[in-house]
Order: sequence, then C-alpha cells, then structure tokens
Amino acid sequence: MSTNPYAAPKAQVADERTVIQGNFAAAGRSVSAGGGWNWVASAFALFRTAPGVWIGMALVWFVIIMVGGMIPFVGPLATSALWPVFVAGFAAASRSCETSGTCEFSELFAGFKERFGPLVGIGLISLGISVVVFVAVFAVMGVGFFALLSGNMDADISAEQGMAMGMSILLAVLIAFALLLPLAMATWFAPLLVMFHGMAPLEAMKASFFGCLKNVLSFLVYSVVLFLAAIAATIPLGLGWLVLGPVMAASIYTAYRDIYFTE
Repeated sequence: MSTNPYAAPKAQVADERTVIQGNFAAAGRSVSAGGGWNWVASAFALFRTAPGVWIGMALVWFVIIMVGGMIPFVGPLATSALWPVFVAGFAAASRSCETSGTCEFSELFAGFKERFGPLVGIGLISLGISVVVFVAVFAVMGVGFFALLSGNMDADISAEQGMAMGMSILLAVLIAFALLLPLAMATWFAPLLVMFHGMAPLEAMKASFFGCLKNVLSFLVYSVVLFLAAIAATIPLGLGWLVLGPVMAASIYTAYRDIYFTE
C-alpha cells in the first residue's frame, strides 16, 4: 500500500498513467506557502528513484531543443508546438516513479501515443498568443527599439538618447512580462490536465490558470528555491543541472498532485 500523501484511490483501468481516479478537484485548491518547497523536495525524491533514466530524458530533451533551434523556422516552430507533449512525458514518468518506484525512458514519449492532438493544441495556442504579444510590444515600442536590439542603431547617439533607449527596453520587458505571465500560468499544468484527465486544451488552460492564481505565495517560494538551486547547480561547471533539470521537470507533477488532489 502506498504511503505517499498525494496518492488517491484509483479504480482498475486500462492505463493508470492516463486516467487517475480519486479526489480530483478540477478547479484546484490553495495550499500553504511552504508547498513551494515541498514540490521541489518531492520532485527530488522522484528523481532519486531512477536518476539515470531522469538524466537521460533531460539530456534528450535538451538535444531536441538545441537541434530544433538550428533548423531555420521549422525547428523553433516544431519545438514550440511539441513542448507540451514532452511535459506530459515527464509527468507520465513522474507518475510511474510515484506509484511503482521506477520509470522507463520510453515514457518521455508517452504524449506521442496518448492525447497527442490536444497536447499539440496547447503548444499552438501558446505560440499564437506569444506572437500576438510580440506584435503588441512591437506596436508600442516601434521599429527603433528592435533596431537597437539587433545592433543596427547609429553609434553616434547622445547619452540622453541612450538612456531613453534603455528605458524603452525596460518598458518593453515589463510589458512582455505582464502579458506573458498569465500565459505561463495557463500552460503550467495544462499538459498534465490534458494527459491525465482528458480535458480539452482551452479547458485545461483555464484550470491551470486558476490553479496557479490560488497559489501565488507557493509559487513565489517555489521560484526562490529554484533560483537558489540554479545558482548552486551552475557553480560546478554547470554539472548540477543534470540533477536540477530533471527535478524541475518532476516538480510540475508534484505541484499538480498537491493543488488538484485533496488529501
């Protein structure tokens, strides 16, 4: 019998990875601020059940992103559409580690076999909104701002002009952050809600948004913990990311289990 506090009763189904029975709350629930730390700690516990598999999955995903970035237009478009599929794969591996104490490398690609269309739908919706945000920032800041970013501005500019351009960059960053933060909230748990509960993309994004909104303090703690962990992981020639990367991937699952399931 499992002693995991997040474990919920499950009926016998064809594939327990994709259909979770139990005290699921689609609207999510508020957890304590300390939940942010617990998500990371629980994710590290999952990583420890099969560290070699987790590192292998993280490295493959990193290579896919790097290769995709080197293919003009098609590569970035493909990775933008497929990232929810791989997030679902990491979640499937996390669930296996939670329920059976181990996972398989092939689970990284579970999203290609199950709910592939809706998962890609999340990626495409996210990509479309990101493009709209980019266009909005372009419209507000104008052509000169992007010329500055590309390094095509005249070198003979005054200090006042340079300061004004610096303020323009800051304003653009703040605008983009304000517009993209709700998108990040809407997509954070969406792949898991699609994968495990069969939600439609927009339904899952709505549930993800409100789940995040109810736990702002927990996510603040979570962000601080990961920021400090990132500094520590970078010090030993970046080798710490072989652990932190998989832990970050698994922490999406542990946060989902905490927020969307009652004890």
